[in-house]
Amino acid sequence: KPGAVHSTLRGCTCVSVQKTRTCSAKKRLLAMLESPGYYVAAVYREKASGARSDRPELLRMIEDLQPGEVVIAEKIDRISRLPLVEAEKLVDAIRAKGARLAVPGIVDLSQLTEASSGVAKVVLQGVQDMLLRVALQIARDDFEDRRERQRQGIDLAKGAGRYAGRKPDTKMHERVIAL
Repeated sequence: KPGAVHSTLRGCTCVSVQKTRTCSAKKRLLAMLESPGYYVAAVYREKASGARSDRPELLRMIEDLQPGEVVIAEKIDRISRLPLVEAEKLVDAIRAKGARLAVPGIVDLSQLTEASSGVAKVVLQGVQDMLLRVALQIARDDFEDRRERQRQGIDLAKGAGRYAGRKPDTKMHERVIAL
């Protein structure tokens, strides 16, 4: 039917300290969510790193989920950069609420799986789970690679006498002392 709602969506994106990055990420996510026949229940904007499991907005989103809803993330690393075992627990928490996870770039076999039965259904679900695990592991590997390259760059800069580290926030220190 025209105007009928097929699914309720919840979007998940990060908030960057660079305003241009935040705006473009939000625009991309909203463009993905604005498909005809879908109702957007909420968009959750997270400041904390995807390498943490105690992210307030992510936990709030999981708490808010209703059966049949779809969680859409701009990219898989917006959901998790955790080690695979912890990332799978996070996905299991989403699934335990009766929701499913959809991420652009990861083939979504959910409609095929729902329409299948027997061995075909089991195989399709297994393939979907495998694709998600691979994507979660790639997100973690990318996170670890970037951290390692950053550490190497800092070590090189320290060796060359060019690394000073973070400058002290004297204004914040003054506010703390004033308390």
